[in-house]
Amino acid sequence: MTLYQKTFQEFQKEYYAYATLAIIGQSCLGGAAAMYILQNGTSFSQMIQLALVVLVCSFVNGAILAQQKHKLVFNLILSSVITSAIMIILNTLVI
Repeated sequence: MTLYQKTFQEFQKEYYAYATLAIIGQSCLGGAAAMYILQNGTSFSQMIQLALVVLVCSFVNGAILAQQKHKLVFNLILSSVITSAIMIILNTLVI
């Protein structure tokens, strides 16, 4: 089995615990990404980046609260973490 499948099976077994942790974790990571984005100013490109981070984090929270399928929630959590991490790296190292 791949790492993705193993992690998803563990997530599925303890869905409510992981969903609760995901809401807290990805919201904090998204907040940190927003902080780093706004430290570089408020130009149009920063606002696009900020909107992307906010949308992805909101999709995760909405999917959990709407009780969507576990696989959708899991994939949204992964996309939220990856998006926030990329924005943090982009705004601390590159820009």
